Amino acid sequence: MTVYIREILEKRILVLDGAMGTMIQKHPLTEEDFRNEALKSHPHPLKGDNDLLSITRPEIIKDIHRQYFEAGADIAETNTFNSTTIAQADYHLEHLVYDLNFQSAKIAREVADEFTRMNPDKPRFVAGAMGPTNRTASLSPDVNDPGYRAVSFDQLKQAYREQAIALLDGGVDLLIVETIFDTLNAKAALFAIDELREELNRDIPIMVSGTITDASGRTLSGQTTEAFMISISHIPMISIGLNCALGASALRPYLKTMADKSANFVSAHPNAGLPNEFGQYDESPEQMGAQIEVFLKENLVNIIGGCCGTTPAHIKVIAEIASKYAPRKPKDELAWISAEMN
Repeated sequence: MTVYIREILEKRILVLDGAMGTMIQKHPLTEEDFRNEALKSHPHPLKGDNDLLSITRPEIIKDIHRQYFEAGADIAETNTFNSTTIAQADYHLEHLVYDLNFQSAKIAREVADEFTRMNPDKPRFVAGAMGPTNRTASLSPDVNDPGYRAVSFDQLKQAYREQAIALLDGGVDLLIVETIFDTLNAKAALFAIDELREELNRDIPIMVSGTITDASGRTLSGQTTEAFMISISHIPMISIGLNCALGASALRPYLKTMADKSANFVSAHPNAGLPNEFGQYDESPEQMGAQIEVFLKENLVNIIGGCCGTTPAHIKVIAEIASKYAPRKPKDELAWISAEMN
């Protein structure tokens, strides 16, 4: 699979889908939508646990995948951003983690295969989404106790391992460790996946996507783009990239650093601008498309898509623009690392 995806990426830019959460919010959902017969008497509120909809309202998730593929997406992310035992502990649903990941992967796989059958010349892929969790291994949540950690590396590794197994069982083509604000969390995920590669004797393509949290150009745990790249460079991956937090225009300088130096393919799926005072994203598909086109003109990316606030309309414009440009060629990573050291 890695060879197959790599061959396609060498020929054209692939389009990632847009925001699952943004599309889910378009539905007027109630607490009952997040419950089925098995969860009817669950004592804790469940509304807002969007990953749960893959079990309780699978038709909604399937329709969202279908809309993104119709818009021109090549890769769909599973509805599993929070499907780890750590994140699901907020809802007391740790016991459902395998089913959440398996069913989400199965839904996306069915829709991807449906579109591939309709157009075999444009194969559709499924990326198992592995979010950062709601804990950080590098920072203390207690300002009065800087040495305290709410989660350990081993706990993260085990949670990611369970998620990855279920996603693979459900039929994903690759895994995407995304929205990385703490590289130590990502290292736990990548270590878990690397262990599975060896244990299963299986090729598991990996996409990695960090997030720059503000104009400082650093992740939440304090790393620059270069530091982030170097700290995970030991792991074989299909792509490295950036997503979330910033709109396309603000993301560009950090993406350029990555594009200038990475030996991997480079991905980007920025937000539709920055949120307004109501937490909504106002950037139109055309506005976002114009900013994305700068990435393509400057030959910065191999995979392009959208994060918070993006819809099928955004992805349609992005896909149309991407079809006009050639993909970026990966760099000689050892050369730039050596130059930095000297």
